[in-house]
Amino acid sequence: MKKLLKNNGLTIVLTLAFLGSLLGMWISGWYQENAELISHGLPPLTLLGYTMDESFLSALFENWESEWLQMSFYVMLTALLFQKGSAESRDPDEASTAEGKLTAKSYPVWLRRSAMGRWIYRYSLGLALAILFLASFVGHLIASSASYNSQATMHHEATRSVIEHFASSQFWFESFQNWQSEFFSTAMLVVLSIFLRFKGSPESKPVSARDSETGA
Repeated sequence: MKKLLKNNGLTIVLTLAFLGSLLGMWISGWYQENAELISHGLPPLTLLGYTMDESFLSALFENWESEWLQMSFYVMLTALLFQKGSAESRDPDEASTAEGKLTAKSYPVWLRRSAMGRWIYRYSLGLALAILFLASFVGHLIASSASYNSQATMHHEATRSVIEHFASSQFWFESFQNWQSEFFSTAMLVVLSIFLRFKGSPESKPVSARDSETGA
């Protein structure tokens, strides 16, 4: 058990932090939603009922969407672009990649005979993150549309289709307000890692490294 915790501590702690934050969002959102319903003379939701409520799902997918977008962009851009001096970048002065030339033997046995399989494997991390972004984006769109229509019905206003909601300023405001923060925080990490250090972290250059040195 001790070895398991040591070898997987980062994943375990981050997962617990995620679950704790999700629980906090779930409960506080439930109270907030019921306060809104009661103010309109409607019956409150049970905690279980709120789990499938469109406003909760919209907020959940809205946040996941921005995270997956940021990570997929980051993985792909760091394969193509450079930032001299950053711990988050490859060195632009190095002509060859760290992996060197790939051959069929560089891949798992079950992929060696499939050119398409090898291509997917080469870019699987970025592709997986992009797929998660698209799934979250669609989930956000559907839940946000349902949430809008629920509010519209409550206020005796006209509802709209998912396509109409996709073209609305409200949906894109919900998306862009999260996207901009993700890109800004990632850019700050790239730049700050040039000048600042955190001893022991693989996201930081060694304390003794010069600012001009690139990569961790």
